[in-house]
Amino acid sequence: MKRSMRGRLHHLVLESSKPEALARFYATALDMAAERRGDAWVCQAPNRHLMFVEGKAGTLHSAGYAVSDRDVLEELKKRISSNNVEFDVTPTALFPDYAISFRDPDGNQIAYGISDDASVSSKRLPARLQHLVVGSTNAATMVDFYTNVVGLRESDRVNDDDRRLRTSFMRTDNEHHSFAVFQTSECRLDHHCYELEDWNSIRDWGDRFASLRTPVKWGPGRHGPGNNLFMFIHDPDGNWVELSAELQIVADDKPVGEWRHEEHTLNSWGQAFLRT
Repeated sequence: MKRSMRGRLHHLVLESSKPEALARFYATALDMAAERRGDAWVCQAPNRHLMFVEGKAGTLHSAGYAVSDRDVLEELKKRISSNNVEFDVTPTALFPDYAISFRDPDGNQIAYGISDDASVSSKRLPARLQHLVVGSTNAATMVDFYTNVVGLRESDRVNDDDRRLRTSFMRTDNEHHSFAVFQTSECRLDHHCYELEDWNSIRDWGDRFASLRTPVKWGPGRHGPGNNLFMFIHDPDGNWVELSAELQIVADDKPVGEWRHEEHTLNSWGQAFLRT
């Protein structure tokens, strides 16, 4: 594609040995409405949608990105087909039946569709599901797939002292990243993130977590790539959940930035967790 594909993270489907308990945690901590749908649980609020299904705790079942219209979806479908990538059955009913779904080189299932959030109540604390991060044993292959096959743009990358790729931040629109991959010892879900309105919103969500006795595990801090403010909590399955504010907006023609693999890159304010 000549421009970055216009799309935003719409929903995640997470596996859990206790999907109901996990749904009730997100309903309370992330201020969402929870309901049972068959064997799954769905939590929703404006601009954030999660589904929980029976499976191995800490596992990404699938992710859904919403594009602006059918033209963008058809363009993406042609691009995927031309690269001989097979389509899967769309994994959830959170998108219309004309959505498309495929698997990346690590087996992560990714869907693209068009959202219809008109029925979601607006009386919730603002937080938009914004990005997904995975760990991979071959991050370079994943970056090649998402940039050259799917059409994402790489905003920044982190290399070690031997120039080996450790992290790549990729975007679907003009937000610095909506998907990222870390080089890790196993393929896994790393974290997902909610973008807030401003720095004061991090304070407000921190106060909410404090009232629920849900401790902040990392932050507040500031990332180098993306320049965003952040804090992290854990859900009951041990998944990292990030809340972020002031994520960098970049131009379509932004050159790929390069960063050193060190704590200061991940958190210019102090301590960081370097993936292994």
